[in-house]
Amino acid sequence: MEAIDGIIYGFSVAITPANLLFCFSGVLMGTLVGVLPGIGPAAAISLLLPSTFRADPTSSLIMLAGVYYGAMYGGSTTSILVNIPGEAASVITCLDGYQMARKGRAGPALGISAFGSFVAGTLSLIGLLFLAPTLASVALRFGSPEYFSLMIMSMTIVTYLSQGSMLKSLMMAALGIILGTVGMDPVTVKLRFSYNILVLRDGLGLVPVVMGLFGVSEVLMNVKAAMDRDVFETKIKGILPTLKDWKDSAFPMVRGTLLGFFMGILPGIGAIIPTFITYGMEKKLSRHPEKFGTGVIEGVAAPEACNNAAASGNFIPMLSLGIPANPIMALFLGALLIYGVQPGPLLIKEQPGLFWGLIASMYVGNVMLLVLNLPLISLWVRVLKVPYVILYPLILLFCLIGAYSLNNSVGDVVIMCIFGVVGYLMKKFEYDAAPLVLALVLGPMLEENLRQTLIISRGNLLVFFSRPLSMIFISVSILVLLFPLFRLRPAAKYRQED
Repeated sequence: MEAIDGIIYGFSVAITPANLLFCFSGVLMGTLVGVLPGIGPAAAISLLLPSTFRADPTSSLIMLAGVYYGAMYGGSTTSILVNIPGEAASVITCLDGYQMARKGRAGPALGISAFGSFVAGTLSLIGLLFLAPTLASVALRFGSPEYFSLMIMSMTIVTYLSQGSMLKSLMMAALGIILGTVGMDPVTVKLRFSYNILVLRDGLGLVPVVMGLFGVSEVLMNVKAAMDRDVFETKIKGILPTLKDWKDSAFPMVRGTLLGFFMGILPGIGAIIPTFITYGMEKKLSRHPEKFGTGVIEGVAAPEACNNAAASGNFIPMLSLGIPANPIMALFLGALLIYGVQPGPLLIKEQPGLFWGLIASMYVGNVMLLVLNLPLISLWVRVLKVPYVILYPLILLFCLIGAYSLNNSVGDVVIMCIFGVVGYLMKKFEYDAAPLVLALVLGPMLEENLRQTLIISRGNLLVFFSRPLSMIFISVSILVLLFPLFRLRPAAKYRQED
């Protein structure tokens, strides 16, 4: 009953004129970001973050959330029409979506992706409604050892599941923790690694760092890369799916939603992995698996529902535990801390308007996406033809303005440019930025909880293994780190036999 009262209160917050405007702006910009290949929600949120600092935290978070799940929808447009995923979670949609377009069925493919996103948003709202408060009540029993262990597990899983070499990912996580120590020591109040540079005394700002790593580096990477964006030239008609399309897509949408939502709750999973799993699951369950990849509508409906549901599920650990499930949630966590809001188990009690308003706004935003995007598909097709020589200088300009507007400091612009070059080199040499960003956000909290635990236990490290939840989190982290060694042993055995 408390959850029902909460969501009713949330809708009263979400449908105020100001919040409706923020929500509409968020989903519109999110869809645009998803449509334009190469930008992605992480870069968009980092670009828009400075513009929200003077607004109400609830309105700001509603807009940023709209950008996130709006990009998940927009990515399907380029996947279907251009065969280039506008967002990483839409990679799998290319397989059948583009083939449907080649068969003259671009309309039903775009339509079912919109309806699939709406169904996923509706069902995810129910999950958020009941799971987030329940998890928050459990988290009230957490102490500093449990929070430290949970953060270690979260970073370990993100590192394990990130792209490329695990050793490189561990290096990035370690670098992120080191960068998180720059500034004032939380216990001794002494300056660390600031080198008498004024802008470093408060630590490295999250916004300039992520704008450099995601925004500036993306521009630098694409300056020399000529992406082939030949939009499939066909008249888009018949956007509303037929009864047969609905019959083929109904169960895949529901299964994709459930799988995406529950996998999205787990730290480090994100929205990409569930889409591949749900596509493989639908292929296994299908009566005609050989047709997958040739333009079947189930291959569009399931992953599109899945990635939107995973995006909603990602908010649960961030809001109820204060632990981001992926780098984008780390940006949301950083934004909340900048707004002066402490996410965690007390958020529902201390900020009910923000918590319930955000959850209700996700449903309002999904309705807006459905109403907005079906008529505007022809507009998004035109946007796809914007030359990169116009697009990327504008992105760089927004980055410079956003970094400077934080504190009216050139120092923040310099930090952004430095990390833009660092991000470019990381992408060129295949170092994933996700562990670095997550460690940078969690680093200060990780240090604080570790030192609190050691002060209480008088330096006894066994305290992490004497508490059941903490021991489980640490054990999972150790197993994840050791798992690659178990995979290497059989390979070494086979080489010896050869």
